[in-house]
Parts: sequence; structure tokens; C-alpha cells
Amino acid sequence: MLTLKVIRENRDEVLVRLARKNFDGNVIVDEIIAQDDLRRSSQTSLDAVLNEVNTLSRSIGALMKEGRKEEANDARAEVNRLKESSRELEESLRAAQEKIESLLVTIPNLPHVSVPEGKGADDNLVEQSGGEMPLLPEGAMPHWELAKKYDLIDFELGVKIAGAGFPVYKGKGARLQRSLINFFLDCARDAGYLEVQPPYVVNSDSGFGTGQLPDKEGQMYHVGLDDLYLIPTAEVPVTNIYRDVILEEKQLPVKNTAYSACFRREAGSYGKDVRGLNRLHQFDKVEIVCIDKPENSYARLDEMVAYVQTLVERLGLPWRILRLCGGDMSFTSALTFDFEVYSAAQQRWLEVSSVSNFESYQANRLKCRYRDADRKTQLCHTLNGSALALPRIMAALLENNQTADGIRIPEVLVPYCGFEVIN
Repeated sequence: MLTLKVIRENRDEVLVRLARKNFDGNVIVDEIIAQDDLRRSSQTSLDAVLNEVNTLSRSIGALMKEGRKEEANDARAEVNRLKESSRELEESLRAAQEKIESLLVTIPNLPHVSVPEGKGADDNLVEQSGGEMPLLPEGAMPHWELAKKYDLIDFELGVKIAGAGFPVYKGKGARLQRSLINFFLDCARDAGYLEVQPPYVVNSDSGFGTGQLPDKEGQMYHVGLDDLYLIPTAEVPVTNIYRDVILEEKQLPVKNTAYSACFRREAGSYGKDVRGLNRLHQFDKVEIVCIDKPENSYARLDEMVAYVQTLVERLGLPWRILRLCGGDMSFTSALTFDFEVYSAAQQRWLEVSSVSNFESYQANRLKCRYRDADRKTQLCHTLNGSALALPRIMAALLENNQTADGIRIPEVLVPYCGFEVIN
């Protein structure tokens, strides 16, 4: 979340940048400042009252020694009155602080100055593109028909077992899925990311730390009996490794990667755009997470974007990179680049990765800090990216590589899956 210092010292700039995310922060920001004024005045009054209590308390013993019992009793009465006043001021202070914190979590992160204006996906900017568009044979099929033809994925069986959005991968489909996971993890390791295997459930503190709670509570699966949440992405448990941690400057940058299953309730609309693997409740993804000093975070973002580009290039998929506009960005992001690959059979672009810099927004919630050369603690910047999400990668691979003789497997995946063609 934003720091109170940023809001107080840069009110007008904060409002302008929030407007780029189509968020009107006037009322909330002014209420935060008003509550902070109340908090400050309550603290000043409380300090004065406590100082007077201490002074009077010290005087009581001296008055008694001098035989001035009546004055000592008056001083005791005044101390009691002041203590009651201090309790009222402490309550006012506590209420103001709670109100400030409850308001701060409702304000999204400030977008970076390079974020374009816009209300939705149509206003995103294409930054770069590459790869060759495939020429499909006559009668080319979308991936859900290919999956049925070659017995790779059973969507109906998934409905029987769990419901829509929970496919069952079979045979070469399951092996290809596992091959992609291993390929992405090996690539991340070679790029300097330390692999971790996190839990697939998190507590509410973890959800709050990375910004899923309270903003996306309705999109997460909640295990009510244990008050735990199924993770929507490995970003949540991996980033929370560093919650309430003070890193040494020499430990930065932190670079982690993790595979996980991901669970999201948001799927559930109907139509061609969500058929097959296009949108699921459960899917697999390899995530990369970075933590670095503020002055290095945008160079780190460029590095992460360049790395994800190498993955789609090595898979031989047509790709493009989008700079998201303010209206299409997440609540927590300061700058996001989306990767899309082209699905030839569906004749549309499919999002397969988001790479984001959250600046200090998550770190402030997490209390993730580092100790600089002067031994002072500073908030870190956090970043993450999908490297990559599997469902739409699988969809594009099946569709774009179909031939009259079967589905060709990209060369880089053959050593992982053990076959060159699905037929």
C-alpha cells in the first residue's frame, strides 16, 4: 500500500496518477490526511498529558514529606483526572490510526509515469512483436478439438470430477504439460533464479501482503474451516517468504522461481473466448519473483521482460508485448507488460504472461526491507512475472504446430517429453 508520507507530501501528484488508473481518490486521500491530522494532534496532547502526570507524580512524595497532605491529595486527584484524559486520547489515537490503515488499503498503487491512459484492453500499447505466423493445413482445428482427436485432454471428465474449468490431461497431453513445466524451471534456473517449492495454500496475512486481500477475496478459493486460501499464483507464497524480513544490501537482488498449480474462481463466463484451455479455474504456471533496491527495479523489470521473450521465442510462437494502460492494470502494479501469443486456429491473441513492477506497494504491506550501506532500513521493490502460464501456451502449441500428419513438438521440448510428434 502507499505510505502515509507519500500521500501527505505529494497529495496533488497522487491524485493525478490515481486518475490514470481511473480511480478518483479525492475523498479518500483528504480523509486520510484529516485522520492523520487528528492522530498527530491526539499524540501531541497525549504527550503533554503524560508529561504532566509524570511531573505531578514526582511532586506528590515531596509534598507528603513536607506535610502538605491536602496539596498532595489534590495532586493525586489531578493525576487521576489526567490519566482518564490520557485513556480518552489513546482511544482517539488508536481509532484514527485504524481508520487510516483501513483507508490506505483501498487505494491502488500509483501507476508509473510511462503508463498510457486508457480504460481497458483496447487501449493497451503494442511495444514489440516477433515470430512467424504459421500456415495451417486445410481443416485446421482449435485445440479443444485436437485434444479430443488425439486423446490429450478430457474436459468432460474434469467436469464430472470437479466442474467446468478443471481439465484432465492424459497420455501425451500430460507428458507435454510436464515437459513445459520442467523446461520453464530449467530455463529460470539457468537465468539465475533460485527454485523454491511453496505451499499451495496461504493464510490471510500472506494474501494481504501481496495485495490479493482484501481486493480479490471473491476471486480466491477459501478453505473456511482452516481460514486458508488456495493460491491464485506462486507469487503469493514466494513473495511472502520475505514478509517481515530485513535483507542485507549484499543479498539483493533476490531472484526466485517456482512452479505451482493456480486456483482462481474468476473463470466462469461463457462463449468461444473461454472454451477449452482459454480460461480455467485450475492451471499450472511457473513464476519468477524478484526483490531489489528501488533504484534498480526498473532495470530488473526490463531484464525480466527480456527473459520471458526468450521463452516464447524458443517455443517458436508468434508473440507480442503490450504495455498496459491505467485502466487495464492490476490494483497493486505500478507498470505491467503483458505477453501474448497468437493462436492460429482461433485467429486471436492469447495472454500468457504478465510481468510487473510493484515498486514499494507490496513491500510496505509485507514490511519487506533492506539495510543500506548506512545501516538504515529501506523498503524494497518487488517484481514478478509469469514464465510462463501453461494453458494458453499449450493451446497455441497444439494449434500452431498441427499438420496433416499430426502435431509437431518444438525442438526444445523433445528431450523433455521424449517424442517429436503427436499422432
